[in-house]
Amino acid sequence: MSPELRIDPLSGLRVIVAGERGSRPGAFLDVPSREPIDAEGDPFAAGHEDRTPPEVYRLPGDDGSWKVRVVPNLYPALSPGEAAPGGDPLAGGRGEPDLFASHPALGDHEVIVNAPDPVHSLAEVSPDQVEAALSVWRERMRAHSDSAYVHVIVNEGKEAGASLPHTHAQLYALPFVPATVARERERFTAYADRTQGRNLLEDVVQEEVRRRDRVFAIDDEAVALCPFGARVPFHFQVVPRRPAARFSDDGPLGARLLHESLTRLGAVLGELPPLNLWVRTAPRDADRFCWRIEVMPRLAQLAGLEIGTGVHLNVLAPEDAAERMRGAG
Repeated sequence: MSPELRIDPLSGLRVIVAGERGSRPGAFLDVPSREPIDAEGDPFAAGHEDRTPPEVYRLPGDDGSWKVRVVPNLYPALSPGEAAPGGDPLAGGRGEPDLFASHPALGDHEVIVNAPDPVHSLAEVSPDQVEAALSVWRERMRAHSDSAYVHVIVNEGKEAGASLPHTHAQLYALPFVPATVARERERFTAYADRTQGRNLLEDVVQEEVRRRDRVFAIDDEAVALCPFGARVPFHFQVVPRRPAARFSDDGPLGARLLHESLTRLGAVLGELPPLNLWVRTAPRDADRFCWRIEVMPRLAQLAGLEIGTGVHLNVLAPEDAAERMRGAG
C-alpha cells in the first residue's frame, strides 16, 4: 500500500498513513512489562485515604468502603477561582496589542481514583468497576458544567505521563475552549448546517459500520473502531450508538466496550502498552457535537514531523489495526 494522506473528518487534521514503514527497524517501541504496584506505598489504595488531600466526592461501596474516590490534585495545574474572560490580543481589535499576554491559570484540577485495588489499568478491573469509574467521571463533569471546557484524561504507564501507577483519571475544568476542541465544534456545526441538522460523528459511525473495515467491536451502547485518520498504531475510539453532545448527558457510558477494547489491545500486543485516554465532549453552550472516548497507545515515538507540523505519521494502517483487534475477540 502506497503512503496515503488522509483528512480526519472530525478535526480536519491531516495524517500520513505509511504502513510499509512499520517494517523498518525501531518502527514500534517495545511494550514494557509493568512492575507490580507496591501496595504498602500506594497512596490511592483502600486504607490509605489519609495520604491524599481530603476527598471531594466518593462512590460508596459495601460496608463503608468505596468504589471510586475524587480528591484535589496535590500538584494542581490550575488554581481555584473563577476566571475572567481573556481573549487573544492578536486576534483582532485596535491599538497596540499585548505581545506577551498572560492570565492566571484558574479552574479546577481533580484526581479520580478509578478503583480501590492497586492495579495499573482499567483493563485490570471488572467491567462493573469500569462502569462505576466512568459514572463518577460523568458526575464530576456535571459538577464543573459552568466551566468553558471539562477535559477528563487517563495516563497509563510512566511513558504516557503517569506519575503514580495506580489507575486514576484527572479532570481539568478549563476557563477556555482549547483550539483543537473549538475546531471540532466548528466542523460539527458546519456539517449540521450543510446537511439539515445531521450529526457528523453519527454519520461517520454509520458509514464505518456499513463498511466494516475499521470497526472491531459493537455492543448495545457503543461502537469501537480505529478511526480513518488514526494518528498512531492502534489508536481507537469508543463512540455511543446514539449521539449525545456531552459525556455528562444521561445515557450509556460505553464502559463495558471500553473495557473489552483495552483487553483486546493487551491480547494483541501481549502486554497492555502505555497509553493516553481522554473523553472528547462538547464545550459549554455547544449542542451540535457528540462525545467519544479516544485511546492512543504509546507505540511510536513522536519525532520532528509530528512535533514540528502537527502532521502525524502512522506506520500501521487503521484497517490493519482493526483486523488484529477483531482477531483478539
